[in-house]
Amino acid sequence: MRQRGFSYEDLATECGVIAKSVQRWVTQERIPHQRHRWMVTQVLGVEETYLWPSLRHRGAVDAMSSELIQTYADRASVPREVWLSLLTGASEHIDVLVFSGTFYAQTNPRIAAMLTERADAGTCVRLCFGDPDGAAVARRGQEEGIGDTLGAKIRASMTYYRPLVAHPGCEVRLHDTTLYSSLFRYDDNLLVNPHVWGQPASANPVLHLRRCGSEGWFNNYASSFEAVWETANPWTPTSGA
Repeated sequence: MRQRGFSYEDLATECGVIAKSVQRWVTQERIPHQRHRWMVTQVLGVEETYLWPSLRHRGAVDAMSSELIQTYADRASVPREVWLSLLTGASEHIDVLVFSGTFYAQTNPRIAAMLTERADAGTCVRLCFGDPDGAAVARRGQEEGIGDTLGAKIRASMTYYRPLVAHPGCEVRLHDTTLYSSLFRYDDNLLVNPHVWGQPASANPVLHLRRCGSEGWFNNYASSFEAVWETANPWTPTSGA
């Protein structure tokens, strides 16, 4: 705090707590709740374990729980500012795993331009959509009671991403796997949208995770993305979608 020029009051204002709470964190070495820890690390620009070294020794269960930054009742509850800030702040990885991801483009008409801008800045952009002609999409459509509508939604969604196909640093693929969660990774932040059987992804909760170590939920979900990505096929606008 001294290095950054922050008083108790300054940091309290940034984190939405009272100054007395910040004073206890410092003078009594109390460890804040994970939501406040994440805010402190963002404001001060340091790693969580730099401020609270004891977190390194809590084990895998605590590591997982400490990664949970925020929960949202459904996808619409995630503020648009969160999506935009995570996307524009990504410098290394943007990974998206969905069936159709229709909302991703319809709520942000500049999505293709923003993704190519990140790629121009050196960010690796990988988008993985469901194969509209695949068995997994057909099964999901049946489970949701919408028949062939999901395949049509995917084809419509893909039109937004045509500019990315020939752009260096961007890659788009189609998968034919059972999708248990939609994933949106931005560097060390991950939005996880679990799928409940028979319900559209939009009706289900969203978890905001921030990677804290090698044994947490973040790495488990990131590994699942890699597994699906390896089995997916490259997409081009002439491949039928």
